[in-house]
Amino acid sequence: MSETKSTTGPLAALDERLRDTRLFFTQALRTFHATGSIVPSSPALARAMAEHVRARPVPDEPLRIMEVGAGTGAITRGIAPAMVPGDTADLVEANPEFAAYLEGLLESDPVLSPIAPQATVHAKLVGDMGTDRTYDVILSGLPFANFTADAVREILEYYFEVLRPGGHLSFYGYLYTKEVKAVIARREDYLRQARTSWVVQEWIDRYGVRSDKVLANIPPAFVHHLRKPDKTA
Repeated sequence: MSETKSTTGPLAALDERLRDTRLFFTQALRTFHATGSIVPSSPALARAMAEHVRARPVPDEPLRIMEVGAGTGAITRGIAPAMVPGDTADLVEANPEFAAYLEGLLESDPVLSPIAPQATVHAKLVGDMGTDRTYDVILSGLPFANFTADAVREILEYYFEVLRPGGHLSFYGYLYTKEVKAVIARREDYLRQARTSWVVQEWIDRYGVRSDKVLANIPPAFVHHLRKPDKTA
């Protein structure tokens, strides 16, 4: 269980942010392939990712939400204020250190503790979540740029399998990643990422409804919103 704090207010929020960053940075040094960054996502990126939790089709109608790659709760903090009674959130995080930390935040964090009864942390790979439940909104923080094209295609197919018709998938990618790797990466790594980006772009072209640029993040990012077609479409 993570350390808890009794302090409240702006200082408590800053303290939580610093603790998030320390843990995230430590884990990123060990498992950068799975984290994809060295600092947590910014509040601006979290708000952009939670667009379809806020803009629910029917006001106050409960949503089934899945966040994948929940990390230290940076995106979860964007989801939480938009949740209403009846919403549920499955927070999927394969890194056991992050998963345990997130469990603690659901008890201690002033933004996340109000949704604790509605949220469940799953310390597993998203592919192990099964297909016995469906979701209205999926938010993915997985670093697709670090994966193979086949792995990304498999993950996206899984998302659309458990996403209900008309539901939304939101995920982000960092700006200029491919351009930077073209300069500094080994050829095989650059080609792997290029193939991955083609898969991602294929899904954006087929199902994308909007992409938002978020400059207030390290590094700057694009948030892509995709919609699964209705059954009647």
